[in-house]
Amino acid sequence: MTDTTVPEFRYHRRFVRLDTILRLRWLAVLGQLAAIFIVAQGLEFDVPIIPCVAVIAFSAILNLSLQIAFNPRQQLQPIYAAALLALNIAELAGLLFLTGGLQNPFSFLFLAPVLISATALTTRLTLALGLLAIACATALGFVHMPLPWNSDEPLALPPIYMTAVWLSIVLAIGVTSLYTFQVTDEASKLSDALAATELVLAREQHLTQLDGLAAAAAHELGTPLATIFLISRELEKTIDPTNPLAGELKTLGEQAKRCRDILAKLTQLSSSGAPFDQMRLSTLIEESVAPHRDFGITIKVRIAVAGTTEPVGKRNPAILYGVGNILENAVDFARETVEVNAWWNADTVEIEISDDGPGIAPDMLKRIGEPYLSRRPTLEEEQKQHGGLGLGIFIARTLLERTGAKIKFSNRPFPDHGAVAHISWPRDRFETSETPENAIA
Repeated sequence: MTDTTVPEFRYHRRFVRLDTILRLRWLAVLGQLAAIFIVAQGLEFDVPIIPCVAVIAFSAILNLSLQIAFNPRQQLQPIYAAALLALNIAELAGLLFLTGGLQNPFSFLFLAPVLISATALTTRLTLALGLLAIACATALGFVHMPLPWNSDEPLALPPIYMTAVWLSIVLAIGVTSLYTFQVTDEASKLSDALAATELVLAREQHLTQLDGLAAAAAHELGTPLATIFLISRELEKTIDPTNPLAGELKTLGEQAKRCRDILAKLTQLSSSGAPFDQMRLSTLIEESVAPHRDFGITIKVRIAVAGTTEPVGKRNPAILYGVGNILENAVDFARETVEVNAWWNADTVEIEISDDGPGIAPDMLKRIGEPYLSRRPTLEEEQKQHGGLGLGIFIARTLLERTGAKIKFSNRPFPDHGAVAHISWPRDRFETSETPENAIA
């Protein structure tokens, strides 16, 4: 429960659809044609129209060819997507060569393909595209045709200014690509973690539903089985022992008794008492603690009895999983003892889980609960040893917060050592909280 193995939620290779790339390329074609038309016709600058239109036409023909030859809905391998983006960079470099090089204010469009790569492709491919864009910008700083201008003499900008333009393009490519990649990666991690959370919640809901169904079936079948058992006993007393039916009646009674014993075990799967979807705070704690009593760690449970009645809430799989997960983490890191303290009053319900382990490192204390964060030595070691992704605390925190709980992690004050997890609910939320089907949205 501590770490959820969900390799399907982590795609180390990113994909992008061909249709997405083609849409961006068509947008570039239209924008380039519009820019040439405005400069040549609107501003009446001397633009080498035929070479520029030839470069744009090549791009358009390639787009049409790709749309005809391939299914636009198919996902491109990263290397092919990167090749198309590299072609965008080369086409832009060709147009800039014909229209003034870095003197052309549109030279900053070198950023676009690199930023697209940062959002959809791997770091290695994004770095390669960034280096290609920088190489093209560097070459255009030395070799290019004159910038279209309305005077007899071409516009000549000072070398130091052109160096600053080149440097600004290089820095913009590096900084914005890195920023975009980091933001996209964090969003992807969060999305994957929420998907894993939804999977865990669905599984817990399914198990809880089976639990309640079994208990309800046992409750409903108990009466007719008792009647069958009683009638078989009475018939067995009245029939002649030498009658062939006597053995059949005895077998019938034994099987009815066996069914009653099985149903008695099923009723123990649910909370003690009807209705089966209700759960006292003490029952919640006992169900969370029970699976961890045989791991060599002493678990001390203290429930402070208050003047008000004990809170009784819904049998919520989100609460069961969340509390159980945090408790399992405490057991994993404890040296000898884990303490579970619970108390309540008319307004709040609180549970505190603490261990005597090493505690939480100060740098992780502020970040604990983020997806793919582990208290173990390294994430790579965690994945190699357990196959998990460090999602346990994130899932537990997300599910508990959906039920109205507030979770706070801290360390025991010196000289004690160990981690402390404090969970609190408004009492009305604890007693009425349910997990809707689309709680993780």
